[in-house]
Amino acid sequence: MGLPQRFILILLSIYLYSASVVNTQQEFKIQSVKLIIEPRNDVTAGTNVTLRCQATVSTSTEKGPIREYTILKNDKIVYTKTIGSSEDFVYQLHNARVFSTGLYQCKLDIQGDTKLSKAQRLNVQGLSQPDLHLEMNVVNEGEEVQATCIAPGEIGSFIFFFFDNDEQMSRVEGLSNQAKTTFRLSSGGIHKIHCSYKIRTAEDTFPSTKSNNVTVSVKELSITPVLKISPDSTIYEGDHLNISCSAQNFHSSSEGYKLFLSQGTKLLRTGNSTINHNMVAVPKVSEALTFDCRVEMRNVEKYTKKTISVVELFSVPSLTMFPTEIFQGEIMTLTCNSERFASQRINREDLEYTLYPSKNLPSSGKPGVFNVKALQNDFNYTCSAEAKGIKKDSKTLMIRPKVHVSALKISIEDKVILKKSITILCQSNGSLPINYTLFKDNVQVGTKVIRERNRQAVFMDVINKPGEIQYRCEAKNSLHSNKTGSSQHLSVNVIVPLSLMTLTVIPTPLGISEGEDLRFICSVNGTGPVTFKWYRTGSVVPLQTNTTTETYSSFLIKPVSKNDSDKYYCEASNGANKVRSENVDVQVLMALWKKMLIIVACLLLLSVLLLVASMLYIKSKRDRREAAAELSVKPSSPKSDDPLTVNLTHDTDVYNAATVKVDRAEVSVWSKRKPETESDDEISKMSNEPNVEYTEVVHARSTDPDRVPLRKGTDTVYSELQNSPHGAADPPDYGSVEYAELNREQFEISQYHPQVHSYQDLPEPVD
Repeated sequence: MGLPQRFILILLSIYLYSASVVNTQQEFKIQSVKLIIEPRNDVTAGTNVTLRCQATVSTSTEKGPIREYTILKNDKIVYTKTIGSSEDFVYQLHNARVFSTGLYQCKLDIQGDTKLSKAQRLNVQGLSQPDLHLEMNVVNEGEEVQATCIAPGEIGSFIFFFFDNDEQMSRVEGLSNQAKTTFRLSSGGIHKIHCSYKIRTAEDTFPSTKSNNVTVSVKELSITPVLKISPDSTIYEGDHLNISCSAQNFHSSSEGYKLFLSQGTKLLRTGNSTINHNMVAVPKVSEALTFDCRVEMRNVEKYTKKTISVVELFSVPSLTMFPTEIFQGEIMTLTCNSERFASQRINREDLEYTLYPSKNLPSSGKPGVFNVKALQNDFNYTCSAEAKGIKKDSKTLMIRPKVHVSALKISIEDKVILKKSITILCQSNGSLPINYTLFKDNVQVGTKVIRERNRQAVFMDVINKPGEIQYRCEAKNSLHSNKTGSSQHLSVNVIVPLSLMTLTVIPTPLGISEGEDLRFICSVNGTGPVTFKWYRTGSVVPLQTNTTTETYSSFLIKPVSKNDSDKYYCEASNGANKVRSENVDVQVLMALWKKMLIIVACLLLLSVLLLVASMLYIKSKRDRREAAAELSVKPSSPKSDDPLTVNLTHDTDVYNAATVKVDRAEVSVWSKRKPETESDDEISKMSNEPNVEYTEVVHARSTDPDRVPLRKGTDTVYSELQNSPHGAADPPDYGSVEYAELNREQFEISQYHPQVHSYQDLPEPVD
């Protein structure tokens, strides 16, 4: 590199660096980017197309930043360019082709800031006509022909097709606008060759028109294959065939050929000259024998075919058995027979039959008939028929000896309830299918056929009367035999649902006393066994449970107490249903001896109360008398001028003695009370005046005969001073006499008239 060039590069670098520094200081904004296709979006092939990218950018300086434009087709980059001006960016598509069809976009990038325009579709229509060239127009049959197909001016991904009289011969793919191929024309005559192509884009495939036709003349080879089969008349099975394959009209000694002899798809022989093949005629099932003789030269094949029919000498034997169903250990008859045979060649007696396996076969005396004893398990038999050296085998016959029904069982799933459906099951061992028949009391109820293993025959029945019912099952699995299996009789007792339940209580529930025995008797209508349960209301735990064959049962409470008072009920069940009685209210009364004891205790308590009341009453009377005794006259003081003065006070102690000394004289005091029939209250009612007690006091005659009333508090006591009845002078001082009532005792004083005063009953004075 010279000095001027280096200098120019240095200046350019400085310029670019300064420009980049300036640009970094510039501010800009890409406002819009728009793509315009000129002259239009839809054009024909060969048109010059311009893709114009217009961008609007705002900048802070007059000189804009460097811009990088990118053209995209179907999201793939087609072209990229960097410019420093603000002019439109232009991308030219010269001589646009169909391959240019697609979606185009313009992208603007300024210092990492990008903006993409809207997509615009360019449609280019019209492919150029392909041009076909062949190396030779005249060839021999089997020679190779080279052809070239050209798509003028087209670009893209191509697929070329070559045709012989509208029959496609080859296909070539590539990115070039021309393709070559080699092919052979196998038949003589005139052949018209043409080609076409397709351009494949990302979105679709566009086909071209047909190319020009090129005529090729093919000279046919004169060689001809020849196929001969003998005998040429009717061929029977077992006849010997001679087959030959050769080529005729072959004149060129410089070229060789090859022969192929085939029977169907089986290749019998090959050779470079005449081929001979010998075989025995064996017919195919529903198909004739086809032979093919083929000659090949210069990759050209010529062939001829011939089909012959072979008549069967005898048909394939069939093996049958009688009877069609057999049970273990029984004798069956196996028959091997060919239904058809060629009577022109053989007789029926010429056929020999063999059974396999052939151990211990008893002789039947007839050709193809064998007597065989059925084994315990499945077994396979085959037979063969042979005549004139031809042997044919029958299909395998599988014999499955059946097993007679045995171990027949009968059962019932649920309980037998009157007027309700029941399920009866029958099952046995034996070969399927098995026919089951159900009998009820020797009357047929129904039949079932079981065709699956481990399945039971299910019968449904309804019993409408109580009592014992007998069921029985019969099973049969042979169509040609009357041998059947029978089950044992199944006896069932019909359960009658419970009804009309009653609960009896002995004694009556309202008349039982403590200490007695209380018995509940529960009875129902129905069949047993019946489970009885007794409950107290409010409890879920039964008091007693009893299962019995009877339709009644009892529950005893011994002895009852007051705690047994409650409501009771009974529940019964027998497998068919459950019933419940009404509640019975039991009230336990108190025992008689307890009642008597309470009465006696009450009487004793009453007596004690009366006695206490009497004692209290007597005491109150005594207190009252003692209080009254305080009002009696006390002895006068010796210093008193009036010996008859009596001081009465309620607060003075009551004298308990029967006599007191008054002026050295003893005076007896007797209480005087009313009759017992009268009480103080009655006396009070008889008088409206205040209670006044009169006490008679006898003193010695006083010089003052006047009665002097004595007063203490509010009580007034009148004392009566009596003179001697005889009017004598002052008698001796005997003291005072007081009549009182003490301790409900009455001391009777000798009767006297109020006018007569007698002192005979007074006690004698004591010194």
